[in-house]
Amino acid sequence: MSRPEHVFSIRRMVSFAETDMAGVMHFSNYFRLMEEVEHAFWRSINESVVRIEHDQTISWPRVSTHCDFSSPARFEDEIRLELRVARLGQKSITFEVDFYRDLEQLARGRMTAVCCHMQHGRFDTTEIPGALRAKLEPYALADD
Repeated sequence: MSRPEHVFSIRRMVSFAETDMAGVMHFSNYFRLMEEVEHAFWRSINESVVRIEHDQTISWPRVSTHCDFSSPARFEDEIRLELRVARLGQKSITFEVDFYRDLEQLARGRMTAVCCHMQHGRFDTTEIPGALRAKLEPYALADD
């Protein structure tokens, strides 16, 4: 079922520590920033990437990530990260993150995470809890 697109966004400045000798943001930092905007999204719906429910810890280990680059971000660029819930499955969620400098798209990342109970250092997949699903559904472009 398709829903109107809902975008969550943050703005931030590219720091010196995120760049290489040429002043270009290192590719690995795009993945870190995808996680940063994801965590900000979770907080915006009064949740966290780690959730305690009925004495069980629920978390979201990654099963897939990738990023396509079209133009470099540079030291002191103000960039906008736009996050969408591209897919909401029974046990997983896929986020897309677009990186912009003004109107220019710099990159697009995608990451899929699986809802898991964490116990004794193990991850056991589980369905996304109903109360949490209800908070995520308004943001989902597609669900199962």
